[in-house]
Amino acid sequence: MKSVFTGPVYVVRDNIDTDQIIPAQYLNLIPTVADEYEKLGSYALCGLPESLYPTRFVKENQLDSDYPIVVGGRNFGCGSSREHAPWALMQYGFRAVISTSFADIFRGNALKNSLLPIVIPAEDHKKLLAAVAANPGATVTVDLTQQKLTLPDGTSVSFPVDAFAKECMLQGVDELGYILKQDGAISAFETKRALTIDTLSAA
Repeated sequence: MKSVFTGPVYVVRDNIDTDQIIPAQYLNLIPTVADEYEKLGSYALCGLPESLYPTRFVKENQLDSDYPIVVGGRNFGCGSSREHAPWALMQYGFRAVISTSFADIFRGNALKNSLLPIVIPAEDHKKLLAAVAANPGATVTVDLTQQKLTLPDGTSVSFPVDAFAKECMLQGVDELGYILKQDGAISAFETKRALTIDTLSAA
């Protein structure tokens, strides 16, 4: 993923669960099949109540979201452990979710799929919501390398991120991809290790 990206935010409320992120009837879609993965993204956040979110994050007949970032309230991603939740958000163009807290399983699934969960203090979260309420087009900037979020007023907020997950995101690989990139070092170690093992004595 890009180490720095800027864009407007789509705001949702507290306790957004995984069934609102991607309803259960779409869990039969397989993300390894290209056309099904695209369909999965088209259903992202379709479980949100229309009465609470009159402005949708994707306009009618539009294929991609104008919002690279979701701003959630506390406990974002609660509910089931479905990995389809970050898959759907990622496929439809979201790159980060900002909140004051995340459900642990959702956070883990997000990091493994290069969706960046950003936790910020409640005071900064409140400031961000106020800025977006005053100007719905207000943008924020995420800098993964520096682990900093720049709010619409120009102030910066540091956020924590798991070091290994960060490295995978910056390299654009998942956990398996990271291991495969170490193939040369692994092969060299195995060759060297084999020379130090006395198989005859061990027998």
